[in-house]
Amino acid sequence: MKPTNGPTESNNAASTFRRRKRMKAFARDRYLYLMLLPAIGFYATMKYLPLYGEMIAFKDFQIMKGIWDSPWVGFKHFRLLFANEDFYLILRNTLLLNLYSLVFAFPAPIALALLLNEVRSGWFKKTVQNLLYLPHFISWVVLGGIVVAILSPSTGVINFMLERWFGIEPIYFMASAEWWPVMFTLSGIWQSAGWGTILYLAAMAGIDPQLYEAAKIDGAGTARRMWHVTLPGIRSTIAILLILRIGQMMDIGFEHIYNLQNNAVLEVSEVISTYVYRIGLQGAQYSYTTALGLFQGVVGLILVLIVNRVIKAMGERGLW
Repeated sequence: MKPTNGPTESNNAASTFRRRKRMKAFARDRYLYLMLLPAIGFYATMKYLPLYGEMIAFKDFQIMKGIWDSPWVGFKHFRLLFANEDFYLILRNTLLLNLYSLVFAFPAPIALALLLNEVRSGWFKKTVQNLLYLPHFISWVVLGGIVVAILSPSTGVINFMLERWFGIEPIYFMASAEWWPVMFTLSGIWQSAGWGTILYLAAMAGIDPQLYEAAKIDGAGTARRMWHVTLPGIRSTIAILLILRIGQMMDIGFEHIYNLQNNAVLEVSEVISTYVYRIGLQGAQYSYTTALGLFQGVVGLILVLIVNRVIKAMGERGLW
């Protein structure tokens, strides 16, 4: 008797069916996949292709020899990095400024979204939204100039009001090591909080209206409905954005800090991005700053993995 190939034939048939099903789905959604091509091209050329240059961190890079022909030096630049006192200064500043943003700036769009979600006047809601979103579309070169002008001790409106109403002497906000981090954090909230409300308002739109009706019948006021209905409804969105935000704890936008930075406050404002620009590009220490950038990326990846696992252990969906 010849052996039957029943299981094998069934597996082949199932595989063929799944392949045909995927092809039909691809043909049906071909225009959606075409819309993905620019994003894929961007990340491939601007994010993944440059990873080849991380090799510089382990070489004594010389421009005339190129990346491949430059001599290998192993972990030399990492040893120099960890032995440099400036490294610990910029690491401290980077973590502290990001911590301030996490504590104060991250909840700001959530609070704004909660408030806007309760507004019933359509024209007022749209007007406030437009005013909140506007700073996001303005360059930090412009916003930085506005912040410096507003806080100027001689012509700034803030110092004028403090002196006129409270008799306080002019404060050099942007030249004070104590005040500069505060102004940096507040300016970041001004620029990004309005844009962040878009995500939370979109998440709130997906909450079942019947939950609000049930809460009203039970006698819940506005604050209780926010706490027991709205916040639980957007909890998964908050968790995802929190993971992404903590993954950026080793990174600060260069434009923001560079346009507010000055020599009087370098002890609190010099961070990894500005240090790489000053030492790496202006000082031509490419291998050294590439080692710093690699360290920055590895720590960011570790933070994402840890926080993602913690979020999933709390019962929320993670990034994967």
